Amino acid sequence: MKDLTLNSSLDLRNEGKSFYWASFFLPKKYKINAGTLYSICRYFDNVADKDSDDMSLFLKDSINEIKKNKKNAVNIFLTKNKINILIFSDLIEGLIQDQKKINIRTEKDLINYSYCVAGTVGLMMSKIIGVTDKNAFSSAIDLGIAMQLTNIARDVSEDAKMHRIYLPSELIPNINLKILTKQTPVNLEDENIILNAVHKVINLSYQYYINGFAGLRFIPLKTRLGIFIAANIYMGIGTKIKKSGNKFLMQRIYLNSFEKFFITIKSIFIFLIIPLMNYKYSQIRDKLPNENL
Repeated sequence: MKDLTLNSSLDLRNEGKSFYWASFFLPKKYKINAGTLYSICRYFDNVADKDSDDMSLFLKDSINEIKKNKKNAVNIFLTKNKINILIFSDLIEGLIQDQKKINIRTEKDLINYSYCVAGTVGLMMSKIIGVTDKNAFSSAIDLGIAMQLTNIARDVSEDAKMHRIYLPSELIPNINLKILTKQTPVNLEDENIILNAVHKVINLSYQYYINGFAGLRFIPLKTRLGIFIAANIYMGIGTKIKKSGNKFLMQRIYLNSFEKFFITIKSIFIFLIIPLMNYKYSQIRDKLPNENL
């Protein structure tokens, strides 16, 4: 991990544009720590995506190094922010899964994978922004899962080019990489199957966003708005995908600055009446071993 550099603001600005936008609504201390967490996660995510090389051994060695070496930069950061190393290990385990042939067959498989690579980040972020009530942790995980489901819906084409399919196979029977990368002609029936699968993933993400919102009351007021805006911007990406028809199969869907601004203003208005929204947490997934760490 000699090339690991923690550029909290630079990485967030260059590679996490939605989060960077929302980070302006966080106090400086929390913005820096959130950016550092993003920088760490981005580093390992980039390692996992490195060309076609299998980086499993490097990832395993890295987590062992982090666990054993108290002077390791990641260990220091996790310890300082009272983040249990087992949560970070779950994240690395998800990235190791990416090194093999992806085998997501069911919704349960999808949620378990999304927990590893993103629910863990939501849980770690909750520690960083000052959440102490364990009742909030399930919501933090679900918000991370919701965002990952949005990513999966958005990146179908890009992931396929990396030989990865995250849409559950039960939703896309007979759809393979050649179809998703358009190496073979895509007929209308196949296109509709993919489109319906993506919409189902987005609809599923909405359930997890609601669970995430149910935990807002446990977040300190000074950091609550920034998290709420980030979640709504991400949810807005999913909504735009649904409205785009099949365009997401040809290009990645982004929110432009005006769309982000509109969602931000709308989020601020809703934020003022959140006590009236009565968001409730629903048990829509299995409990996780490290959920309350």
